[in-house]
Amino acid sequence: MSTGELSNKKVVVTGGAGFLGSYIVDELQRRGCAAPVVVRSREFDLTSGEAVDRLISTTKPDILIHAAAAVGGIGANRARPGDFFYLNAIMGIQLLESARRQGVEKTVVLGTICSYPKFTPIPFREDDLWNGYPEETNAPYGIAKKAILAQGQAYRQQYGMNVIFVMPVNLYGPRDNFDPESSHVIPALIRKCVEARQQGKPSIEIWGDGSPTREFLYAKDAAKGIVQAAISYNKPEPINLGNGYEISIRDLATKIVEMSGFKGKIEWNKAMPNGQPRRCLDVTRAHEEFGFVAETSFDLGLRETIDWYEANANSIPASAH
Repeated sequence: MSTGELSNKKVVVTGGAGFLGSYIVDELQRRGCAAPVVVRSREFDLTSGEAVDRLISTTKPDILIHAAAAVGGIGANRARPGDFFYLNAIMGIQLLESARRQGVEKTVVLGTICSYPKFTPIPFREDDLWNGYPEETNAPYGIAKKAILAQGQAYRQQYGMNVIFVMPVNLYGPRDNFDPESSHVIPALIRKCVEARQQGKPSIEIWGDGSPTREFLYAKDAAKGIVQAAISYNKPEPINLGNGYEISIRDLATKIVEMSGFKGKIEWNKAMPNGQPRRCLDVTRAHEEFGFVAETSFDLGLRETIDWYEANANSIPASAH
């Protein structure tokens, strides 16, 4: 399928009103898809088989992009592991089954790099996905998503269903979730630094010791890769989306402290978990299969994310702490 053909396709995006989903919708429109269908949970409860069947039968997608997910940071994953397993597994399983039965032309499932083994060799290569158990704090979420990969491959083998599985690395950018109870590391640090600066606090606390490394992908870049995969990629193997830039949490925190204008100190709470030791992706497959290259530099992306938070902080729920 070419970019031009996208304008003739009915594209449905679960989670299309969410952080990444909203960028996917923007990119679809930029690429000629005039009216992507945004699936909202208040209209279709994706944990309900009846609602999922109704979604597919009423929207009749040519392409289904499954971006809806139950996600959170380390704290949320430790507090609600059952929720993260069940919700992600049941949504994906029912969507694929309904899409199969109703003849959806192509289904794009968004996975997670939380599915990789805890001690995956760096950089993470897609072929290493099954070579060990994920890091404990997010294993239920990662395994639920990996089950959908297995389902999609099984459906391709048995039914000839075109299902692809795309795994974006840690995302960030404007519109991210800045809720202190469930946000990931970049929005959590931005919020802590900005609030501490505004309140004149002498220090902020960060979990762990700062040694783990992470790779981050600007959400707008991720959306471009996902839409290009929807257009061009038609193979059973999972595919990483990232930019190959690895940074320690300590260096990340220092960078955000400087860019946010916070003048205080960082206190590392070493009694709290670090999460996975390292994350950095091999993105060769995405480049070779459909020419994906991340375009936004990390410093520019951080600057835009901090500026967006500062401009929108008043509309974001207050911290519970």
